[in-house]
Amino acid sequence: MDIQLKRGLLDVCVLAAIKNEDSYGYQIIKDMKPYIELSESTLYTILKRLELSGMLTVRTSEHGGRLRKYYHITKAGLGRIEDFKDGWREVMLIYQFVTREDMDR
Repeated sequence: MDIQLKRGLLDVCVLAAIKNEDSYGYQIIKDMKPYIELSESTLYTILKRLELSGMLTVRTSEHGGRLRKYYHITKAGLGRIEDFKDGWREVMLIYQFVTREDMDR
C-alpha cells in the first residue's frame, strides 16, 4: 500500500478512536486492535502529528499515581473524519472500476 495513503488512513483511525470520548495511548491501541495492529511508537508519532496540526489537544491527568496524557479531538479533527468519509466514497467507486473484471468472472 502507498505509504502516504496508509499514513492518512492511520491518522483518521486514531481520530475515530477518540471521536466519542477522550482517551490515552494504551486505550487507543486496545480500541483499534480488532481492526488494525498499531505499535506504540507508531501511535505516538501519529498523536504528535495530529496535535501539531490542530486536530487534537492533549491534557495531562494523574491516574494511579502516574501522569497520563489524554487526547481530545478538535473541530478540525472531526472535520478530517468527515472529509475522509466523503473522499472514501470516491475511492470505493475507483475500486469498483478497477475490480470490475474480477467481478464479471
